[in-house]
Amino acid sequence: MVSPLTSTTVEILESPLPPAPAASTVLTPLQWKTLLALADTVIPSIRPRSAAVCPGACTISDAEFALATHTLQSVQNDFAHSDIAVQFLAENASSVPEFKESMCRVLGQQLPDEARRGISVILNALNSRPVALALTGYAAPIQCQPYPVREAIFRGWATSVLPPIRSLYRSLIALFHKAWVPLSPTLPAIIGFPRVPVNFTPVEGYPYEFMQFPPGDNTEAIMTDVVIIGSGCGAAVAAKNIAEAGHNVIVVEKSYYWSEKHFPMTMKEGALNLFENGGTSISDDGSVAVISGSVWGGGGTINWSASLQTQSYVRQEWANKGLPFFTSAEFQRSLDRVCDRMGVNTEHVKHNHANHLLLEGARKLGYAAKTVPQNTGNQEHNCGHCTLGCGSCGKKGPQVTFLADAARAGAQFIEGFHAERILFKEGNAGNCLAHAIEGTWTSRDLNRGISGKPVITRKVVIKAKKVVVACGSLQSPLLLLRSGLKNPQIGRNLYLHPVVLLSAVFGEEMKPWEGAILTAVINEFEDLDGRGHGAKIETVTTVPSFFLPVFPWTNGLEYKRFVSKLRNMAGFITVTRERYGGRVYPDPVDGRCRISYTPSLFDRKNMIEAIIGAAKVAYVCGAQEIYTSSRDIPSFIRPERSATDTCGPEAGINHAAFQAWIKKVRHTYSPLSPEHTVFASAHQMGTCRMGTSPKSSVVSPSGKVWGTEGLYVADASVFPSASGVNPMVTNMAISDWTTQNILKVLHSERTPANPRL
Repeated sequence: MVSPLTSTTVEILESPLPPAPAASTVLTPLQWKTLLALADTVIPSIRPRSAAVCPGACTISDAEFALATHTLQSVQNDFAHSDIAVQFLAENASSVPEFKESMCRVLGQQLPDEARRGISVILNALNSRPVALALTGYAAPIQCQPYPVREAIFRGWATSVLPPIRSLYRSLIALFHKAWVPLSPTLPAIIGFPRVPVNFTPVEGYPYEFMQFPPGDNTEAIMTDVVIIGSGCGAAVAAKNIAEAGHNVIVVEKSYYWSEKHFPMTMKEGALNLFENGGTSISDDGSVAVISGSVWGGGGTINWSASLQTQSYVRQEWANKGLPFFTSAEFQRSLDRVCDRMGVNTEHVKHNHANHLLLEGARKLGYAAKTVPQNTGNQEHNCGHCTLGCGSCGKKGPQVTFLADAARAGAQFIEGFHAERILFKEGNAGNCLAHAIEGTWTSRDLNRGISGKPVITRKVVIKAKKVVVACGSLQSPLLLLRSGLKNPQIGRNLYLHPVVLLSAVFGEEMKPWEGAILTAVINEFEDLDGRGHGAKIETVTTVPSFFLPVFPWTNGLEYKRFVSKLRNMAGFITVTRERYGGRVYPDPVDGRCRISYTPSLFDRKNMIEAIIGAAKVAYVCGAQEIYTSSRDIPSFIRPERSATDTCGPEAGINHAAFQAWIKKVRHTYSPLSPEHTVFASAHQMGTCRMGTSPKSSVVSPSGKVWGTEGLYVADASVFPSASGVNPMVTNMAISDWTTQNILKVLHSERTPANPRL
């Protein structure tokens, strides 16, 4: 076994995982055998031909194996020890102890029912001789084939004439990579990825307390002035404002609170405890991987500190839609108020390698670029693991700031509360009056974890004068629909800021996970149509499980070579302010959030220009290799300089080979194929759009849901269109405004005190 990396005296508490389904409830033994054989095709055991025979392994010549181990050692800068490199190459997916358990979670809990059934059907088909012959060209089951045959079969599925087989190829690569990268016992040692950030100093956070309910079969009923559903960026601001105004507030969150003593979590723990659906929800067409927070503090607990205010052209666009608030002094005051509370600043920013490269490349190319403000309490903050929770409290997200303020003002909190519906009664002018919410509370286990038993479940009704929905753009519309609201706009107008990822490999060590994650932005391509649609170039977290799985697979050896270079990489993303959106809707089987979204042709063309821009930045700063998350775009490998080469460093980006690659990308591979590209989204907006009429929106300019009384939405779902910048600050500012409106209504409804009492 590989010994762990350098030990640390910092003690981080284990974060128990929710239980996984039993393997026998997910697939049959034969289906498991087939699935794991496919996993070992994508992530194979690679051995020299001279070694003892290992059934199912990928064998290569001794010379090629020696070259592979030498390459790994050179990346590690360790030629004295070859054992780790050999173990890494020998490792296949099924040999990782927790890999099968991870697949149980994916197939049994995270995939929609129809996707799960589709995989099951194809696994059965591969064990039927006639169908196997049609799908693989061989009558024998695929798990009985030697590795070269299995690999050839699997690679052939990428171009199959059958759409379900092409979809299976894409899905399995994504699932296998997503499971293997965070669990591999050898990968962290190969790339040098540490358990905690460099110079990490843990800090004690606010000691939250949560309401508890005793066992019982009856419905528990409680009362408050305002109930807030969700605990993310919008919810936290609402809770602070209303509680500090002297009103009783209860905040409910379907997930659980983790103290800073648990941060940063491991990649495995973080995916299951901090994110929705185990880390990723996939759009119906498989093109977009949507990443959203599901934890106390919501997305503000796992984002990257970027704190950009809404740009002028977006404010004007929204004002032109009949929402003058967005060009008012009130909106700017709300923006400033939330930024002041978080200590948003640029003065204390220290750029890491990738962000420095972004700014330096922009300077060399004449691109518009700037430093991104950070919500770091007016202090320097250099944590590259913050997407797994910030254990230093340096990132001043909702858990550290607004929710703690609400607690100090007397707000109460419930974790593990799934809000099932909002309860209405007859209100004024034919509107329905929201007067309560109903849901199910699930306690922690006896050890205060979420992995054991017994747990208590109770039906709970919370009666309130006002209900604030702040579940995020994926869940808020589903709650409104479950509550019986019929506005056809609910769930529509989904914007995702889809990104394409780019990896630049350099000849020296970058350690891209060190330092602040996102402190620079290139704005050169943000307005490609004269109407504010385009893409920004930013840096991205390089925590391995978030970065490596999205890149294309060609074969097992090449993928292992690619991931081993992470310590020499810089990662960039093209954050696209899209013109055209999608929608969310409840799954017809279990009600989970489904995402109907395909990046449009118009928006994909804009992405191509930003990808080329990012590649130029990487190239002019010395990148040796460039990869993207689209298999439409070939990798670029910088040619070795020859004696007759006149295009040295002084030539900038004018090298003939690089210019030929750019031309090919722009004219041959544009637009990006949604079937061949992994787009990612960490920003979800717009599914309960704010507007001037229920015919085109879900909430009024005050944040109140059309056709209701006492019901408001205060999260990024109210955005009239994509914000064009990381949405946290815009979200908070709109929530600040909405809660000022709620407070005015609460004040007007107060019954004057009876002087006789």
